[in-house]
Amino acid sequence: TEKEIDSFKQKLIIGFNATFVHPGRFYLGGFSDMAHDNYYYVFLCFVYIFTVVGNVLLILIIFLIKTLHTPKYLIVFNMALTDLCGSTALIPKLLDTFLFDRRCILYEACLSYMFFVLFFASIQSWTLVIMAYDRFIAICFPLRYHSIVTKTSIAAMLAFEWVLITTIVASTVGLIDHLSFCGSFVVKSFFCDHGPVFYLACNDTSLNRIMAYVALVSFICIPLILIAFTYSFIFIHLFERLKALKTCTSHVILVAVFFLPLVGTNIAAVASYIHPNARIINSTLTYTIPALLNPIIYALKTEEVMNALLPTRNNMSERCY
Repeated sequence: TEKEIDSFKQKLIIGFNATFVHPGRFYLGGFSDMAHDNYYYVFLCFVYIFTVVGNVLLILIIFLIKTLHTPKYLIVFNMALTDLCGSTALIPKLLDTFLFDRRCILYEACLSYMFFVLFFASIQSWTLVIMAYDRFIAICFPLRYHSIVTKTSIAAMLAFEWVLITTIVASTVGLIDHLSFCGSFVVKSFFCDHGPVFYLACNDTSLNRIMAYVALVSFICIPLILIAFTYSFIFIHLFERLKALKTCTSHVILVAVFFLPLVGTNIAAVASYIHPNARIINSTLTYTIPALLNPIIYALKTEEVMNALLPTRNNMSERCY
C-alpha cells in the first residue's frame, strides 16, 4: 500500500558518495494488484527444483563418463552450469522476496543481484550461438568437423565469452553507482533489473541508456542474428534432406523459447507500452523455463548420453541438439 511505501521511505538511510546520493535500500515492487500471485511463485519454486535436479544430473553424467568428454558436450556442460547458476542467482531470492514479503533489499545487494542475473542470462544467450556454430560445422563441413571443432577451440570460445560478458555486464551495473536516487525507491520489477533501477535516478542517465542498448544489441540482437545466419546455411545445405533437418528442431525450439519473449518484451517497451505484470511474467519465464528444458532437450535424450548410460545400445549419434 501507499502508506507502507511511505513508511519504508522514511526508514531509508541515505548514503552519500561524493556527489552521488544512494539509497540504503530499494523496495522490489513485483506484481501490480495481481490476484493470487503467490501461486505463481510456488510454480517457480517447483521449476527451480526440477531445474537443479536436471542440470546437476547432466553435469555429473558429462563429468563422470569419459566418452562424453568431447567439444560438443563441453558446450553442453557450460550450458548446464550456466542454467544452474542463473536459476540459483534468481529464483531463491525471488521466492524469499515475495513469498515471505521481504521486499527491502540493500543497495549493494541489489547491484550484485542485478549483475549475476544479467550475467548468466547473457552467458546462456552466447552459449546458444556456440551450439549453433557447432551444428553448422557438423552439418555443412562434416569431413572437417573434428579438425575445426576441437576441445581447445571450444574452450577458447567459451573463455572469451565469459571474459567479454563479464566486462560488459560489470560496466553496465557499475554505472548505476554513478547515479543519484532522490525520488522513489520502488523498483517496478521482480528483481533489481537494470532498466527499472536506473529509471529511478534523478540525475543524467544517458550513459546508462547507452549501455542498456549496448547490452540489448550484444546479448539479444547479435546472438539471434548469428543463430539465424547459421541455420539459414544449414537449411540450404539440407534442403533436400528434410529428415536430417528435423533433428535440429530441439535447438531451434530452445532458441525460440529464450529469445522471442526477450525480443517481444523489449520491442513493446520501446515502441509502445507493456503492462508491468505482463513484463514480469514474460521475463521470469524467459529466465527460468529454458534452464528447466535445456538438460532434457539438449542432452538427456540424445543418443550419446543414452549410449554412455546403456552401453548395449547401438552407438548412434544425433547430428543436432
